[in-house]
Amino acid sequence: MTLFSWGQFITLMILAVAISMDAFSLGFGVGVGGLRFRQILKVSMVIGLFHVLMPLIGILLAHSLSNYIGNLATLLGGWLLIFMGLRMVWTAIMESDHIKPVPMYGLNMILFSLTVSMDALSIGFSLGLFSVNTWLTVILFGFWGTIMSILGLVLGRHVGHWLGHYGEALGGCVLLILGCKFIF
Repeated sequence: MTLFSWGQFITLMILAVAISMDAFSLGFGVGVGGLRFRQILKVSMVIGLFHVLMPLIGILLAHSLSNYIGNLATLLGGWLLIFMGLRMVWTAIMESDHIKPVPMYGLNMILFSLTVSMDALSIGFSLGLFSVNTWLTVILFGFWGTIMSILGLVLGRHVGHWLGHYGEALGGCVLLILGCKFIF
């Protein structure tokens, strides 16, 4: 674990917001179905929990493999960020405009939260290769995952799902830029 630095904090904050765009955009689409506020809080808390667990698993996995990877760690981490960014942009562009309402309870809520948080696993792995501050990472990812899902679900109830795809594309662009910064 590394010590606190403002540069790392700002980078992790940007990454946390970018990776939470999935929670925002998918929450936006689900929010169109008109969830009650209690359901919104429940779903958002589970998404926040997964946004803590998934990057933590990724970071721990990267730490265990970093001894074998050696100097390629920074390059691999940068390429993973670029890949995730491209995937987010591609999904935002190619996804259909019609999102069906999904019931948000039980297994559906868990699977939805897991799906929304899968990017956080890859990003956590990338960050683990850079010896990032683990606790700061998972706290920021969990916080922003929760906040962005609340915003997406609430705004989706009131505005519609058209903006969600743009939010995901913006998050993907941020990951692309950061990935390029690590490689070049």
